[in-house]
Amino acid sequence: MMVRIFCRVRRRVGGQLRTHFAEQLRTKHASRTFAAGFLAVLTFYEAVFLLLYVGGVIPVPPFSMKPMPPIGVPEVLSQSFWGGVWGIVFILIVPRFFSGTGYWVASAVIGGIALTLVYMFVVVPLKTGTLPPNMVGLFAIGFLLNATWGVGWALFLKLFARMRSES
Repeated sequence: MMVRIFCRVRRRVGGQLRTHFAEQLRTKHASRTFAAGFLAVLTFYEAVFLLLYVGGVIPVPPFSMKPMPPIGVPEVLSQSFWGGVWGIVFILIVPRFFSGTGYWVASAVIGGIALTLVYMFVVVPLKTGTLPPNMVGLFAIGFLLNATWGVGWALFLKLFARMRSES
């Protein structure tokens, strides 16, 4: 089964009609990508969160089971779900434009910047109605956590690809 991402843009390349940029994403590949993002939250992101908590940098413990509105899903599972969603967004960007060392650096930098800015300027205002206080400190901590998630996502994605090729 295929899922169409964005719109299909076709062009002729060497006499053949090919899909450009907005390619189709196989459901199986999308589920592996989602799983990579989901697991990156539970492992890499939460491990750094634990280190920051133990170090006294942040007052909130990791792996929060606090129910999140509107349906009461535990916070760590909500974060993991959104990590999976971001994983699917990342598969459309990172491997298309970056390879080798750039793949790893882009996963960290784009993860650190994009996810943190979305949190600061979209998520927090939607939840509270205002921008977050201490934006510099929040950005620094968010960048560290989300860059770690980006590296974890990239690592899980490579691991899943290797496992698939060995089977």
